[in-house]
Amino acid sequence: MKLFIITSRIPFPLDKGDKLRIYHQMKSLAKDHDVYLCALQLPFSKQNPAAYQELKAFCKEVFILKLSALQILLSLTKALATKTPFQTALFTTKTAKKTVHNLVQKVKPEHIYCQLTRAAEYVKNAKEPKTIDYMDVFSKGMERRAHKAPLYLKWLYLWEASKQRDYERSLFRKFNNHTIITKEDRAFVNHPKNLEIKIIKNGVDFAHFKPQKTEIKYDIVFVGNMGYAPNIDAAEFLCKDLLPILQKEIPKIKILLAGTQPSKAVLKLQSNSVTVSGWMQDIRKAYASSTLFIAPMRIGTGLQNKLLEAMAMNKPCISTSLAANPINAPEQAILVGNTKEELAALCLKLLQNEAKRTQVSTNGHEFVKNTFEWSKTTEKLNKLFYSN
Repeated sequence: MKLFIITSRIPFPLDKGDKLRIYHQMKSLAKDHDVYLCALQLPFSKQNPAAYQELKAFCKEVFILKLSALQILLSLTKALATKTPFQTALFTTKTAKKTVHNLVQKVKPEHIYCQLTRAAEYVKNAKEPKTIDYMDVFSKGMERRAHKAPLYLKWLYLWEASKQRDYERSLFRKFNNHTIITKEDRAFVNHPKNLEIKIIKNGVDFAHFKPQKTEIKYDIVFVGNMGYAPNIDAAEFLCKDLLPILQKEIPKIKILLAGTQPSKAVLKLQSNSVTVSGWMQDIRKAYASSTLFIAPMRIGTGLQNKLLEAMAMNKPCISTSLAANPINAPEQAILVGNTKEELAALCLKLLQNEAKRTQVSTNGHEFVKNTFEWSKTTEKLNKLFYSN
C-alpha cells in the first residue's frame, strides 16, 4: 500500500530515540509498502548532508519541510492563549500545514502514520485511515521534569503537562489506531479507552550492535543525547552522587559520558575520572571500550534503547527501575537499584566480580536477542495498518 509517514524531525542521523524508532520501522515497512516520508525541520536545526540519500534508499519519496521561524513564533504566541501545547505549536506552521495537505492529495495514500503528537495537527483531520504513535507520553515527561525543575520553571512544566494531557486525550478520537512503546506509558494516556492503544516495542539492529573485542578504557559508560534533560540529570546523578562512593573503593575509576550535544552542565562534569566524548561517529566504540553500562535515569518516559544496545553488545547493565521496568527483563538480566547507595553497590559488585559480570551480560544478551528484533516488532504495526 501507499504509506504516508509524517515525522517532527528528519530521522537521520540516529542520535535521538524518535529518529531511531521511525528509521527502523520505515526500513522494515518499506519491504511491503511504498513509503512516502514527510519530515519537518526546525529553522535552527541543521540537515545532515547524508540524510536525504540515506532515507531515499528505502523510501519512495522524501519530502523535507523547513519550518518558518516567524510562523513558529506566531504559533507559540497563539499557544499562550489556547489549549495547544507548546511542543505542538513549536512544530506547527500555517504554510507547512498547507504543504502537507497538498502532499497528501498528491500521494493519495492508503494509510497515514503520524509519529508523535507534536506532528498530529498536520494530519488529524485527514479522511484517510491513520495511526498515531504516541511513542511515550509527553505529558508525563513534563510532569516528571517539573519535580526536578527550579521553582521559577516548575509552573511552566506543569502548565505544559496539563496542556499535553488534554491534547493527548483529544487526539484519541481523531485516529483509527494508536500505538505506544510500553504498557507503563499507555497507562498515563488520559483516556477511558487507553487500553485500546497497541504496544509496539522498539528493537535493536543486531547486525550492527554485536559483541566486540577491544581494549577496555573505562569502567562505566552512560550513553545518550547529552543535551536532553533526563540524560543531563542522569549524568549529574552518576558523577556527583555515585562517583564519590565508587572512588572510595576504586580511586582510579574511569567513567565515559558518550553522546551528542553535551550541555554546559554535562561538560562541567569532565575531570580526571570523567570523560565527556560529545558526538561519536560510531557509538558502539563507547559500549565496547567500557566494562559495564549504567542507565541512572530519574526522569523521562518511554523505553531506553541505550539499554537494549548495551545488552546486544553483551555488556552487563545496571539501571534504575524507571528505565528497567518498561523492558520487562527477567531477574539478573539487568541489575536494578534506585538510590545512589544501591546503584553504587551494584557497580562495585560487577566491577569486582568477573563471574557476576559474565552472568548478567549473558542473561541480558539472550533476553534482548529473543525479544527486541525490529522486523518482529514492526510486523505488529504492519498488521494494524491493514485493519482499517
